[in-house]
Amino acid sequence: MTETSTADRSDELILVTGASGRVGTVLRPRLREAGLRLRLLDLKAPDDRLDDEDWVEADIRDRGAVAAAMTDVTAVLHLAGLSVENHWDEILSINIAGTQVVLQAAVDAGIRRVVLASSNHAVGFWTRADAGGIELAPGIAPRPDTFYGWSKAAGESLGRLYHDRFGIDVVALRIGSCAPTPPGPRGLSTWLSPDDTGRLAVAALTSHRPDGFRIVWGISANQRRWWSLAEGADIGYVPRDDAEEFADELLDGVTWDTDEPNLFRVGGHFTEMPLGEPVE
Repeated sequence: MTETSTADRSDELILVTGASGRVGTVLRPRLREAGLRLRLLDLKAPDDRLDDEDWVEADIRDRGAVAAAMTDVTAVLHLAGLSVENHWDEILSINIAGTQVVLQAAVDAGIRRVVLASSNHAVGFWTRADAGGIELAPGIAPRPDTFYGWSKAAGESLGRLYHDRFGIDVVALRIGSCAPTPPGPRGLSTWLSPDDTGRLAVAALTSHRPDGFRIVWGISANQRRWWSLAEGADIGYVPRDDAEEFADELLDGVTWDTDEPNLFRVGGHFTEMPLGEPVE
């Protein structure tokens, strides 16, 4: 991600929650390369932590610990939470209550911007047919596919409330398939490459556009995409990668004219998994 590495952002201190999770692990080196100073929060720091990394070991539901972690912070990247389906009470406690703790602490600390990790599963029951030959904009109404997806839609709504009440900028990133390579044929449309994950996060955290509240799709520049990149471009997100380079190996025997969820619905197979049952 060398195009962002020369920017002078030494005055930026970013609090990253969930920093040892899957997306946090992808982003830590890329945010550093972009010149951002990081404070990293998770239940436990990873074994491969760097000597100069600033880690806070805390639960995002711990109001005192989260408030203390906000000291001198200029923006927050909130990644912490359950990333797949789980028990209802766990979803409420971690994804909903935890997000409220982070937003409130940011407001109390006078922080200007919070970036929320949302998900395509907030709108998982929309389909390719609903797109009508055009790209789905992130402003479409929520149609969550699971309790997890509902929690992401609710988190977006909570971010909207905190913007309208307190004036902070909130950018919700509806992340697609964040993985080293596209995970199956659906990934040809939904893939978000590791480097583009970095570009998206940097744009959301540092854009100087008059913002307010925004929802942005988190995908790469995939030729087969059916979600819009326009809103990302508006905050300076310019993806460089395209899942098409993996098409030949992923499309053998695949028929797109089907109502199979992974090829037809935004949320893929999440639209059919049992509600409230943890995913191993």
